[in-house]
Amino acid sequence: MKKRLALIVLAIVVIIVAILYWREYRTYDGPVQKVTASKEQIERGSYLAKAADCAACHTASGGAPLAGGYPLESPYGTIYGSNLTPSADYGIGRWTKDDFYKALTEGVGPTGRHLFPAMPYTSYKNISRQDSDDIYAYLMTRPAVDVKTPDNEMTFPFNQRIALIGWNILFHDKDPLPAISTGDSADWHRGRYLADVLGHCGECHTERGLLGQMKLDKAMQGGELGRFMAPDITPKALAQRGWTPQDVKQFLTTGIAPQGSAFSEMHMVVDLSTQHLTPEDQKAMATYLMGEAPPAAVSAALGNGNEAGRMTYLDQCAGCHAREGEGKPHVAVSMLNNATLRQPDAKNLIVSVMDGLPAQNFPNGESMQSMPGFGERLNDEQIAELVNYLRVTWGGLPGDVTAEQVKALRPAQK
Repeated sequence: MKKRLALIVLAIVVIIVAILYWREYRTYDGPVQKVTASKEQIERGSYLAKAADCAACHTASGGAPLAGGYPLESPYGTIYGSNLTPSADYGIGRWTKDDFYKALTEGVGPTGRHLFPAMPYTSYKNISRQDSDDIYAYLMTRPAVDVKTPDNEMTFPFNQRIALIGWNILFHDKDPLPAISTGDSADWHRGRYLADVLGHCGECHTERGLLGQMKLDKAMQGGELGRFMAPDITPKALAQRGWTPQDVKQFLTTGIAPQGSAFSEMHMVVDLSTQHLTPEDQKAMATYLMGEAPPAAVSAALGNGNEAGRMTYLDQCAGCHAREGEGKPHVAVSMLNNATLRQPDAKNLIVSVMDGLPAQNFPNGESMQSMPGFGERLNDEQIAELVNYLRVTWGGLPGDVTAEQVKALRPAQK
């Protein structure tokens, strides 16, 4: 009797798993949707799609806008941004606005298929229904691009969508993300919505747990982002690195501020998203990020760095950044009060020196020339000495970076 009961239970479990697996991977064959919308709704949807930074993850390099294929690197493998055009077979052409809202807020597609949380539904969960509908109207009135999204390249068991049922039970709810500052004005609340929901800033700027969940007790306190790290952007940390609300607004608007210029993923955010916000929304984001009673900006305590690092700086860096670190317009940023130099964790500074940075364009015709990588020119000890010189001289930080830390950040030899 017990053996028979066990077999029945096993059969039920197998049937349930089979049904769930079928639901996760079946092709959706719902009717193709025909969407009409007013010019005003489409324009509002276009603005909101920029505020939500949709193009960054859903446009491949050299690909059609929003047609998917952008590779998102994660500790679990590569996930490719999906096709958001109205393509019936490869995009969202069969999705209703209810389907779209459910995907944004619950991470579940129209077949019941679970989306990997690289799609930031853990932040979009509190998007307003009107904003969701407007973005949907905008996307569904774009030209359809019949391009298949590449298959994800993830390791087992992280490639099993069925496991996301449990992940969502553990880590996904409707509660707002923890506020990182205090305030109660209309600007503050709007800024919180833009930063925590539409802009999903916490998805990069928050440390992740073992299963990829945001550690909400460390909201916006910095997170790993491939070769670089997304820095701590809580009010105290921003002020400690010299930021003011006005500087934050300028940075969101132009990508360049007295504290330096945007690079890596943040350059993409400015380019595709924040520069397109209205001045009012840019001000609101700055108000939220710094708080209504922002802490006073701290100026870096200038010091005298090590002589070996100084000689390397004069030999390799001063031609662009100038002898006294003042930088050159349209060429290189200033070292004085540079926020990257002032980050307690030196990873971004080390990687910038080692890998270099590409030439970058910014709003209003501004640009910065490319910075060559010095990883082949300088050994680990020399890079450590240079980084320590920069941190002590202009960053007000201790020169405690070791050659071993530099070596650990060198790309693996292929």
